[in-house]
Amino acid sequence: MLSALSQLRLMGAVAGSDSGASDYKALVCLFLAGGNDANNLLVPNDFAGYAAYAAARTTLALPNEGLLGISPVRSDGRSFGLHPSIPGLQELFVAQKAALLANVGTLVQPTTQAQYLARSVPLPRQLFSHNDQQVQWQSSIPDRPFTSGWGGRLADMTNAFNENPGLSMSISMDGQNSFQVGKSLAQFSVNRNGVRGLTGTTGDAGAVRMNALKGMFDQDADGLFETAFGGLTSSAIDTSAILGEALEGVPEPTNFPEGRLGDQLKMVSRLIQVAPNFGLKRQVFFVRLGGWDLHDNQIEAHATLLGGVSEAMKAFYDSTVSLGVADKVTTFTASDFGRTFNTNGDGSDHGWGSHHIVMGGAVKGGDIYGKVPVLEIDGPDDTRRGRWIPTTSVDEYAATLAGWFGVSESNLPIVLPNIGRFASTDLGFMT
Repeated sequence: MLSALSQLRLMGAVAGSDSGASDYKALVCLFLAGGNDANNLLVPNDFAGYAAYAAARTTLALPNEGLLGISPVRSDGRSFGLHPSIPGLQELFVAQKAALLANVGTLVQPTTQAQYLARSVPLPRQLFSHNDQQVQWQSSIPDRPFTSGWGGRLADMTNAFNENPGLSMSISMDGQNSFQVGKSLAQFSVNRNGVRGLTGTTGDAGAVRMNALKGMFDQDADGLFETAFGGLTSSAIDTSAILGEALEGVPEPTNFPEGRLGDQLKMVSRLIQVAPNFGLKRQVFFVRLGGWDLHDNQIEAHATLLGGVSEAMKAFYDSTVSLGVADKVTTFTASDFGRTFNTNGDGSDHGWGSHHIVMGGAVKGGDIYGKVPVLEIDGPDDTRRGRWIPTTSVDEYAATLAGWFGVSESNLPIVLPNIGRFASTDLGFMT
């Protein structure tokens, strides 16, 4: 009975949202694992700003003549350029199909420099730890032990949009993650090159093994754990087979770059095409690319990583245009944290606030949202070494995306329990 009441509440929450259930929408979380150095993603390029940037970053400073110029819709009086390796993202920014969100990070509540130094407000647990900050970014709850991700709670809330779905709306391209852990809806993992299958189950003997295995799963079990394991595994095997057949009828796009990220986003494009086959009106995807923890040899490695992200994201956006769903698919980046503004010699160390990219036809692009920090060591936004105190919380970032996705204002606290501590539930970057 309690379970039924819970489901009715979720259905009521969806019915009370401003978004109609007839439309399709997808969110794609692109997680840059390791901590992206956003200080070299968005770079001051006015005379005074660049001089201060170069003096602080020393060996990490990019030459100002190579920066890609942008003219945001609004300005705080400073001038900025983008990393020279991301012309695809610059093109999307200029076309107002991509935006930048400045200085986002995990926060328990709004925090000033004075409060941080005095430790007079609660701070996120293990603030500069990779594992902890990855989980907190993906859960949006930095002051309690992990139980679920905000993407999973979003899926629980909006699954009622889907019409008797034959496939989970939460699909991961890179194995298990915290972001998509929900309370009633499980994430489904797809290999970047296709559906995952059990080894040793092909050929004549393999078919016999598969039938025997499924027979074991379908047997009645005495314990709840055995029953749940058998049911879920059998269902996953069946779903993989059906999804594999559906994907066979979808040609692979040819505009994606080779490599891990290009393959993942190409698979997302194909999965979007088969969504109607499974009665899906809402989908949440998780894509991940590692290698961003650059304590040394940063300049070249970071340029390669950013270039790959730019090329793959541009190809993915172009794919949504060709499919006619550009305004229905929103891709957003996330990462453990930013990096220190100064250098450790040949790289950077773990920071806090960072800049992020939001891309899609429904994005109010061509602008920088939020507040770019004062880029000054020991300045008003610094904790130490240019670890910027976030001025926008993960909660506010997520709430803006959740509102576009179909969650009503009154039900945002179910998806984001801490949202009431912050000033905004809509940062304005989505139509």
